[in-house]
Amino acid sequence: MADMVSIFMSIGLNEQKAKETLKNEALSSTLKKAIEQARGLLGSASIDKTAATMLYNMVTRLKDPTRLSFLTEYIITRKINSELQLSAALDFIKSHPQENLDRLEFEAACGVGVVVTPEQIEDAVELIIRKHKDQLLAERYRFNMGILMGEARTALKWADGKIVKNEVDMQVLHLLGPKTEADLEKKSNLEPKPFLHKICLLFVGEANTEGKSLMEQLRGEALKFHKPGENYKTEGYVVTPNTMNLLKKHLEETGGQVRTRFPPEPNGILHIGHAKAINFNFGYAKANNGICFLRYDDTNPEKEEEKYFTAIKEMVEWLGYKPYAVTHASDQFQLLYDLAVDLIRRGHAYVCHQRGEELKGHNIPPSPWRERPVEESLLLFDRMRKGMFAEGEVTLRMKMVMEDGKMDPVAYRIKYTPHHRTGDTWCIYPTYDYTHCLCDSIENITHSLCTKEFQARRSSYFWLCNALDLYCPVQWEYGRLNLTYTVVSKRKIIKLVETGIMLALLSITDVLVGVTVAQTTMEPHLLEACVREVLNDTAPRAMAILEPLKVTITNLPTSAQTEVRVPDFPANEAKGSHVVPFSKTIFIEQSDFREVMEKGYKRLTPDQPVGLRHAGYVISVQRVIKDGCGKVCELEVTCASSDSVEKPKAFIHWVSDPLRCEVRLYESLFLHKNPEDPAEVPAGFLSDINPNSLTVIGSALVDRSVGKAKVFDKFQFERVGYFSLDPDSTSEKLVFNRTVTLKEDPGKI
Repeated sequence: MADMVSIFMSIGLNEQKAKETLKNEALSSTLKKAIEQARGLLGSASIDKTAATMLYNMVTRLKDPTRLSFLTEYIITRKINSELQLSAALDFIKSHPQENLDRLEFEAACGVGVVVTPEQIEDAVELIIRKHKDQLLAERYRFNMGILMGEARTALKWADGKIVKNEVDMQVLHLLGPKTEADLEKKSNLEPKPFLHKICLLFVGEANTEGKSLMEQLRGEALKFHKPGENYKTEGYVVTPNTMNLLKKHLEETGGQVRTRFPPEPNGILHIGHAKAINFNFGYAKANNGICFLRYDDTNPEKEEEKYFTAIKEMVEWLGYKPYAVTHASDQFQLLYDLAVDLIRRGHAYVCHQRGEELKGHNIPPSPWRERPVEESLLLFDRMRKGMFAEGEVTLRMKMVMEDGKMDPVAYRIKYTPHHRTGDTWCIYPTYDYTHCLCDSIENITHSLCTKEFQARRSSYFWLCNALDLYCPVQWEYGRLNLTYTVVSKRKIIKLVETGIMLALLSITDVLVGVTVAQTTMEPHLLEACVREVLNDTAPRAMAILEPLKVTITNLPTSAQTEVRVPDFPANEAKGSHVVPFSKTIFIEQSDFREVMEKGYKRLTPDQPVGLRHAGYVISVQRVIKDGCGKVCELEVTCASSDSVEKPKAFIHWVSDPLRCEVRLYESLFLHKNPEDPAEVPAGFLSDINPNSLTVIGSALVDRSVGKAKVFDKFQFERVGYFSLDPDSTSEKLVFNRTVTLKEDPGKI
């Protein structure tokens, strides 16, 4: 062992890294061979640092050990001397599994012998700068310089990246000059983050925003993903002797089209994490002219309900996507069963009598039935199918070890529960680990996109497709989306519904938080800031009073009634307007009147007039009327044209001849930022419910312009917040849900 550590340290590994490498027997053996071959080529000369690094990187990524000496030769002779060339070399070998490689073709693909001169770099960068010159001059150093580098790297594939970057920086500096104070000025931290461009929060529609759109970001990410049919170029993809034939057949059937799928289990309510998954899967397909399936993973009849199937489809469509097809894992039950039989015949699966509790955890001992004869497993599996065993008595297990160390995952289990689609036809049902990759293969999925927690299943995904000699898609992982002050778990959300804490879940935010493999945790105020930006441009204005105070204008006749025109969007009156009545009796918010003047208060008092928004009037208090309890219940005022009096300190909203409505004001459901964290909430998330998370106002008033609103129509109630019409609304009483408050403090208006 000490000798091996010394050998590995001789190529630049530190002692700890050398010892870690030794833990991987296959890697250690291959690396030792590579070092020995390199020394044989060099003779008495030592391996330089660059070659040593390349050698180690090559060994850790090489899937075909028969090519070891071939690549070692190219590295030691410095024909391959950059990471870019090494990646190209490994890709070429993956795509050319045949025994004899064409060296000329290989060298052309890897840039061997290609010399990029400084003049070529200068000329290429100059063309790129010229292409973007107008935008560069307009945006200066706020321009995304990554665009320039990306185009330069494409044009100068084999050039030294550092030299290219230096040239780009130099030519940008020559064009724009040094950075000015304006260039160095930082944007306000209060502005929404650039990655929160497309927000659809509680009945919000599509948004036009600055910066990269969802489609643009997904097209950018596509550059890192494999192209359809080039699955073998993906890191970790297993190439078999039949892989290229299967990929050829796949391309013939799909025409090279990108194909994704959104595969929810219909056993719970969607949450914000699913919104990201919907965007990622449907958005990636759309951005790359592909198709996306909505596939229900309905393999557990005990937990599935029809209401979840309906709600999931509605949610996908509400977010603006139309599935290419709606499919079910249960569509393939017979084919999946036939493939399981084939898997047993190939010696890759067996019937096991260990109970569920014996299979829990990691490092469990191998099953005593692991090596039972194939014919015996086939017979027992047929008996499972015919209902001759009790639930939990036997399972079908696959002979493989997952990346997290879990051994022989279950492929089929017995459940005597009728299925919502197949009835009692089946009493055995496939598991996720068995079903998922096979349905992807059957549907010719090109990119199987899932969250990072499924990374441990990637090896089993590849293994099962290859074990059955089927087309194998590529699994790509991205980061989960979490949100503070809430829970992102179907199980916990269902618990909230069952306990009556939540009657319905509307946290179905369509949020793009960058296209990233890193787990993301969002603060609610960031979402709120972005949804305000969207609704400000899309939600027409109306006036609503949540806590009404009657106001009688004494100097108007009883029969006086006029119409006041109110712009739908005050910042852009060309987008339309509506009219509201104005009469002797109006209603204002109770908070817009104070009987005793306080410092800094700008609205109505007995000694301070106030303006009425849009009406062109200023009102002054003449008399304060109170009820038997001493509470102010009515004001008598006089009005004057705003043109004839001094401009008031504030203008307030009002309604006249209004509609009565119910308003629901939502706040955070939980009191703590991380309700699932035992350190913050020792008694569990159910103990952390905010008792004020919902306030229902049953006697609110709203102007008549919203009278013909349809369910889910959205409005900005001036000085109050953004609201949408709830499905509970009737012709007698409208019901509005608050989506988000206004950014401004209404006390300052």
